[in-house]
Amino acid sequence: MQYFRKYLLVLFILPLGLFGGERSMVIIHKQGEVNCHTFRIPGITRTLNGTLLAVYDMRYNSRRDLQGHMDIGLSRSTDGGKTWEVPRPIMDMGSFGGLGEDQNGCSDPNILVDRQTGEIFVAALWTHGKPGTHQWRGKGSEPGHDITQSTQFIMVRSTDDGITWTPPKNWTTRLKNSEWYLFAPAPGNGITMRDGTLVMPTQGRDAEGLPFSNLMWSRDHGESWTLGSHARSNTTECAVAELSNGSLMLNMRDNRNRKDKSDTNGRAVSVTRDLGKTWTKHVSDHLALPEPVCMASLISHTLSDGKQILFFSNPNSKTRRERMTVRVSLDDGRTWPSNRQVLLDEQGGAYSSLVMIGDRTLGILYESSVADLVFQRISLTEFGL
Repeated sequence: MQYFRKYLLVLFILPLGLFGGERSMVIIHKQGEVNCHTFRIPGITRTLNGTLLAVYDMRYNSRRDLQGHMDIGLSRSTDGGKTWEVPRPIMDMGSFGGLGEDQNGCSDPNILVDRQTGEIFVAALWTHGKPGTHQWRGKGSEPGHDITQSTQFIMVRSTDDGITWTPPKNWTTRLKNSEWYLFAPAPGNGITMRDGTLVMPTQGRDAEGLPFSNLMWSRDHGESWTLGSHARSNTTECAVAELSNGSLMLNMRDNRNRKDKSDTNGRAVSVTRDLGKTWTKHVSDHLALPEPVCMASLISHTLSDGKQILFFSNPNSKTRRERMTVRVSLDDGRTWPSNRQVLLDEQGGAYSSLVMIGDRTLGILYESSVADLVFQRISLTEFGL
């Protein structure tokens, strides 16, 4: 198990003239720092106290996905992302069941703040045993609920602004259909709807082992959760946002884009008005947001004039994880104008997570060409807002 000093701050700021601007970045982790080979899979949120909480995989021995020695890590910032506490694990299954830490890996965190109570939730995957496997392939995760069969859906909670966390609670038997191969949180962030409903984007593999995207929701502050139906098949990592009319948009990584590099390459987008019971394709589906098949981030924000907008980030390419870009939509995602986008990293950019730091400042945590994870602040004026 790895231990870190809790309150030591780290700050690395680099000018981004190389990327065509004067914006600076804060490096959260470079490969090999804090006795950890690689950080991956970012999620970020802002608490009711204004603290930024960044979560991610701490992959101690290599970059590879589960199974391996990895924990869910956390960094806190109380000054809007200018400085960050040293990373520390908040979800570590240790040598559970007498197996080594390399057979008790945790991965793919999703973080959510209850905007009514202030409580914070982090959900992730835990694989026990199954060395050399991957949860999205073969028997890396199988039908059933037992830890020897299936990758587990676990969650920790904090009521003190992310300083301390509960032991992991296992939700697998209550959430996963026993016939499915996998049920998992989608990495990134969840949301609290305007009526107080908690929503977390999720994903899995069905009874045939085929991938799907959906969501789960709670109206009792996370004491119980209800699953929505599958929004789309052959899709995986997804992001959710509440639209101006109260419906939910699910923006999904689509495996079809591995082969489709034509004009129909693009994110799969569906909308629900009943918390995922039924879904309809959005007008932007496979048309507006190209992807090389990669996780992306989507959040909503209300401007001072009451206008609701959407922010979206991903590698803006059909072929490579490069050109990390943030876009704005002023019409509930129907269009994403080219004059309202900001290119952050020409050479790289993979997984990302967006957060509003204040009314006029956007934050993004992402995998960059400079370091494993970086954080950047973007003024809304850069989008013409």
